[in-house]
Amino acid sequence: MASLFVGTVQSIVKGEHGSYIVIKSADIEGSVTCSVEKAWKEETLPESGTVVVMQDILKKRSGWRAMYCRFFRPEDEGR
Repeated sequence: MASLFVGTVQSIVKGEHGSYIVIKSADIEGSVTCSVEKAWKEETLPESGTVVVMQDILKKRSGWRAMYCRFFRPEDEGR
């Protein structure tokens, strides 16, 4: 199983290839993006400042990308 990373949502951007979430994590240098259409696994979108869990993070030409992303929940404490 791939490692889980925790980060804080900085913004949601509507780009030319679809909307994506910009996330900062203390464990990853730079920001991580998460596609709203493909990788976000919740019914509602997060707001700026929301803590999220990311998994399956890949390095792309334009930076880091999370292939799975969801809200941080109480059961995630201590991971």
